[in-house]
Amino acid sequence: MLKILVPDHYYKNIFEIDLQKLKDDNIKGIICDIDNTIVPYEKKEVMNDVLDWFQTLKKMNFKVCLVSNGREKRVKFFRKELNLPALGQAVKPSKKAFKKALNHILKLDKSETAVIGDQIFTDVLGGNRAGLKTILVDPMGEKEFFVTKFVRFIESLVFKRDQQF
Repeated sequence: MLKILVPDHYYKNIFEIDLQKLKDDNIKGIICDIDNTIVPYEKKEVMNDVLDWFQTLKKMNFKVCLVSNGREKRVKFFRKELNLPALGQAVKPSKKAFKKALNHILKLDKSETAVIGDQIFTDVLGGNRAGLKTILVDPMGEKEFFVTKFVRFIESLVFKRDQQF
């Protein structure tokens, strides 16, 4: 049971992800979380290094879709800022949004797609349930939704973030 909560890879942040290794592993698409994965929860602007990271993804021909449990207004803002397809109010770890991103937006096989996110009980669990490669990163910011703070405590009992993969 706990195996479904374990990511395939863990990195401190998105910038440490070995994108060439993903390419070598035949990953063509990325489903990426928003809050505390690419932007701190309390922020509404995209940092330049994050913009550069998405440009690198584009140059490497990755297809990308943002999938967030966040409100549609916030997701719409990042959809526009990053010029990427995005699904909000995804109800992760439900498989529904992952499958929609996979089949209708990215149009890739699950073996060709990775999920990147900062939470085990939403991003990793949902991605693993959908049969996708999962990549866990540390949260970008300290501030979080009050429920997330509690969930982080439970996560710490399941997965030690300093583990090496």
